[in-house]
Order: sequence, then structure tokens, then C-alpha cells
Amino acid sequence: MLYAATGVSALGVLRLVAAIAAAGLVALYLIVSERARHERIEEELAGQASFLESLIESMHAIASRGGPHEVLERARAEAERLFDARVRLLAPGASPDGAGNGRQGILVRLRVRDEEIGALHLVRGRPFARADVARATVLADFAARESENARLLEEAKVREAERARLSEQLITAEQEERRRLALFLHDGPVQSMSGMALMLDAVKDAMAPEAQPVMEKALKQHRETIRALRDLSFNLEPVVLRDQGIGPAVQELAEQLGLEHEFQIDVDVEAAESLGEKTQAALYQIIREALNAAVRRGPPSRVSVVVVTKPDGRIETAIVDDAPGERRRATFDSLAERARTLNGRFEVEQGAGGGTTVRVTLPGYAAQG
Repeated sequence: MLYAATGVSALGVLRLVAAIAAAGLVALYLIVSERARHERIEEELAGQASFLESLIESMHAIASRGGPHEVLERARAEAERLFDARVRLLAPGASPDGAGNGRQGILVRLRVRDEEIGALHLVRGRPFARADVARATVLADFAARESENARLLEEAKVREAERARLSEQLITAEQEERRRLALFLHDGPVQSMSGMALMLDAVKDAMAPEAQPVMEKALKQHRETIRALRDLSFNLEPVVLRDQGIGPAVQELAEQLGLEHEFQIDVDVEAAESLGEKTQAALYQIIREALNAAVRRGPPSRVSVVVVTKPDGRIETAIVDDAPGERRRATFDSLAERARTLNGRFEVEQGAGGGTTVRVTLPGYAAQG
């Protein structure tokens, strides 16, 4: 009986040990399997993260400068790199040839507002997973949008170039007409009236004493007319502007107005020297008209004319006066029209108690002409 009991007890122990061992093996298998599964998941996540980084790099490359065709060509090259496939850029509506030789292919359409602008045909030896198709679609959508943006940018540049060309023609025509009128006034009416003044001076001495005061008055008005015509000739085409540039021209204008109307004008227009010749001439006329408008409203006691270069390259001109405000809009409309011919922005600020600031901001490229 003791032997039998001992045998049964040993058998139970063996079964228990076997069960424990089996449980240990199962636990070990589960641990190894779970670890392997975790490693696969980590590898997949790392692969996805790496792919997403590559996709972002590809988008950055596609978004680089260039025309619409260059954008699509970069998208084709980036698709080859991302999917390790041969990629062709097809025309809108075109159908791809068969992959052949056991190779797998997918077709991703490039669309902008439901209009097809092309397609990417990807071919490689291994199948494309669903995730690959989704990623290729994301890349194609981004490339299509960037291609459209590049097309719109090219059209905008063409329109801007045409606008700049027309503005240049307008400014050139205006300057030529101003020069023609200035020469006509100087060489024609002014010279003729100066000769008439000399003759009238000679006649005055031979006139009866009672008629001389009348002649002197007529001569005074005559000379004032000559001076006005000379001033007009100068303002139409200042010689100093043509020969020395906008800085000395504005300084001379400021001194002339300041002495004539007894107010101070502070001038700092050195930044305008970087502007092209025609732009300088047009800006000078804006400054001259703004100063004359301030004289008509006041005259002011103090005026400043300052030209500065902004951090983004734009050229800003500010004419500030302390004269009474201007109620007539026509004066500012004329200045605004001149600013528009320069592709500039025109602003007017008027204080409640008087004082006006006229601000004209020209684009940075105005300093390149």
C-alpha cells in the first residue's frame, strides 16, 4: 500500500512538473511572439515615419520655384524616389501601356478643380499596397495644386510685366511732353516777351510824362508774366533734376517755395537717388504738387519731405505739413493717379485740427530701373 501511494504521489509530481514546464513554454512562446509582434509594429511605425518624412521632403522639393511643367516633372522624379518605381508623366486623358513582365502598375490622376491636367503612371516589380495608393494620391494632389499655383504666378508675372511696360510708356510720354513744352516756353514765348519788354522800356522814355505811369504798370505785369512762364518751364522740366538728380532738384524747389512763402521745408530724399531716372522725375512731380497744394491750403509754417527705404525694399515718400486740411478731393485724386502710374500705393492722413501727411510707397523693383 505504501508503495502504491508513493507511486501515485511521484506520478502526480511528474504531471505537475510537466504542466509547469508546458505552461512555462507557452508563456515563453507568448513572450517571444509578443516581442516579435512589437518589433514588427515598431519597424512598421518607423518605416511609416521615415516615409512621411520623405513625403514631406518631396513636397518641399515639388514646391520649389519653377513653372507648372517643372513642378510636375519634379513630382514625377519624387514619386520614383518614394515608391522605388518607374514613373511616367502622362498627358490629360491619356491611358498607360500595360506594365508587362509581371510588373505591377497604378495610375494616379492629377486634377485641379475637377479638371485633369495630367497623370502619374507608377510601375514596379512588387505589388502596390493600399497605403501606397493613398500616399501616391496625396503626392499627386499636392503636385496638382502647386502646378496650378505656378501657372497662376506665371500669369501674374506676365500681367505685372505688361502693366510695368505700359506705366513706363506713360511716364516716358509724359516726360517727353513736359520737356517739349518746357523748351517751347523757354525758347518761344519767354524770349519773345523778353524782347518786347526791352522795346517797351525804350518806348517808355519817349512817351509823355503823364503816360509813363501806365506804361510802368504794364511793364511790371509783363515781367511778372515772363517770370511765371519761366517758373512754369522750370517746373515742367527742371534742369537740375535732369542734370543732378532728385535730391538737388527737391532741395532747390524747397528753397524757392520757402523763400517765396516764408516757411521752412526740411528735406531728406537721399534714398530716392536709387530710383530710375523716369521714376525720379515722376516722384519729383508728386512732391512738387503736394507742396503746392500745402501752399494753397495755408501756407503752412513747416513742411517736411522725407524718403526712406523700408526693410522689405519698398521706397516710401512722406510729405508732412501743418497747413489747414484739404476739403477738395480732386487734389489728392490727381496725386493718387500719378502714384498708380508708378505701381505705387497712395495714402492721405489728415488731422482733426489741421495738418496733412501725403504718403507714396513704391515697390522695391522701382529702385532697379
